[in-house]
Amino acid sequence: MKKIICKKEYDTETATLIKKTTVGNFGDPAGYEESLYQTPGGLYFLYVFGGEASPYPTEDIHRLGKAKASAWIENH
Repeated sequence: MKKIICKKEYDTETATLIKKTTVGNFGDPAGYEESLYQTPGGLYFLYVFGGEASPYPTEDIHRLGKAKASAWIENH
């Protein structure tokens, strides 16, 4: 998935996957995945996707600063 946020490109195809977490099982309407990526330019983002009853019913990208990315790694 690719998304432009504040004139910067976030692309799961060109970024490096750092860590991925899964909540629930495949097909679970409340289940979801969060994947932390780092762009070649050093920016961090979360790629999120889940079932219709999850916090992420549609796939999306959320940018993160370095401190929030580090905190996300520690908590997941």
